[in-house]
Amino acid sequence: MSWGGPGFVLALIAISTIGWVITTAIRAKHGYPIENEWSGKSERSDLTAERQARLMAEQNEQLTAKVLRLEERIAVLERIATDPATRTAREIDALR
Repeated sequence: MSWGGPGFVLALIAISTIGWVITTAIRAKHGYPIENEWSGKSERSDLTAERQARLMAEQNEQLTAKVLRLEERIAVLERIATDPATRTAREIDALR
């Protein structure tokens, strides 16, 4: 092989490209940001974190609604406990 021939140049290009591909694959596998020549760096998106955040938001909404219902029930029980006995008995009977 001639040092100045096209085969040597093509071999250098192939070795460089293969090294770049292997380096990028290793970086992507371990979660490092991937360098891109045109747009800087691209971060790896974590789908499990997004899914977990969405599930936690849904659970938060459910728990908030549950707390509001319980607060309403406690307010009714407090009103029944502090009202006079005759009116309370009528309201309890009306609830049945």
